[in-house]
Amino acid sequence: MLGLAHKLKQRGHDVLLLTNDYFAPQAEKYEIPFEPLGTAQEYLNCIQDPLLWHPQKSFQHVYKFLQPALKRQHAFLVEQASAGPIVCLSSCLGFGARMAHDSHNIPVVTVHLQPSVIWSDIVPPKIGGLSGPRWFQNLMFRVGEKFAVDGVVCPFLNSWRRELGLPPVRKITRWWNSPTGVLCLFPEWFAPPQRDWPQPLIQTNFPLWNEGSEQPLNGNVEQFLQAGTPPIVFTPGTANVHGADFFAAAAKACRNLNRRGIFLTKHPEQLPTGLPESIRHISYVPLDLLLPRSAAFVHHGGIGSTSQALMAGIPHVVMPLAHDQFDNADRVKRLNVGQSLPVKQFTEDNLTRSLEELLNSSAVAEACKTISTRLTPEAGVEQSTLEIERRFC
Repeated sequence: MLGLAHKLKQRGHDVLLLTNDYFAPQAEKYEIPFEPLGTAQEYLNCIQDPLLWHPQKSFQHVYKFLQPALKRQHAFLVEQASAGPIVCLSSCLGFGARMAHDSHNIPVVTVHLQPSVIWSDIVPPKIGGLSGPRWFQNLMFRVGEKFAVDGVVCPFLNSWRRELGLPPVRKITRWWNSPTGVLCLFPEWFAPPQRDWPQPLIQTNFPLWNEGSEQPLNGNVEQFLQAGTPPIVFTPGTANVHGADFFAAAAKACRNLNRRGIFLTKHPEQLPTGLPESIRHISYVPLDLLLPRSAAFVHHGGIGSTSQALMAGIPHVVMPLAHDQFDNADRVKRLNVGQSLPVKQFTEDNLTRSLEELLNSSAVAEACKTISTRLTPEAGVEQSTLEIERRFC
């Protein structure tokens, strides 16, 4: 969203970023007007709870922290629209924005960063541990949608809709696709569109935008990269503060393979004590600058991390925990550019074996190279911006 806002601002549009106050410094860095939804402490409270990474309970956990901000989101958009025409770009969880469309006919474009949030009965995405025949996946999804999504969201949402004189809604995972349009920021070769996807739909490409990519690498990072062989990069996710076991297995795998490593996290309390000189901890570095100079990437399977490794042309080991990560991991495997290790199998021995197989596979190397040629930095942001201008501005 920050990348889209930055590009739209460069092209002369008035933009405003509306999200949690934790991200205000990033907006300020790019001189993007900002309006907070919730406090930074609420964001930190959300990520501190391990339920954020529970495959069945993560949605309910995230929604608990989103709900108090939804009426504020709705009211702010209505206020802005009263001063003149606006277009809102919202994630699928921006229920306040979606309500603004229903209550005041404000144009709202639902932006999907990952294909897992678009259910298809034809080719179902991988959600959690859901597997088996297609009919069974469809049945179990509907059961989960009714109880784990509608059961959580609809009591509050439909009470609010009654206050606004709106009819009740259900099947929230379909309702969250705005009638104005759906913008998918992933390419067709990663997730081919299906006949039962929502319409009107625009499919562009991965945004591949990183904060700080326009600056040279930090001197300490550059020095480390130049001092030896390409490292293996490890991260359990930007918001993950429960990655101690992940980093412990990573350190041992580096030792077993005699490989250098970079551990990416803004929460160093998760790291093993006494890391060797061959492993460097970094709080943040733009992945588009780091990964092309790395040997492999071990990560949680978030769509941002996944797409950056695809562009870099290096193999992945994915440890999916929740959200879209199982589906992204499945697509990585089908592209033959990586392997998936469920959290219970993410051990020193399994990680060592997976990395060894990937790093020694010419077929994987060739597949990584082929995929890499399809992606360029910021192409998705540029293409998406042009589509937004053409269709909605």
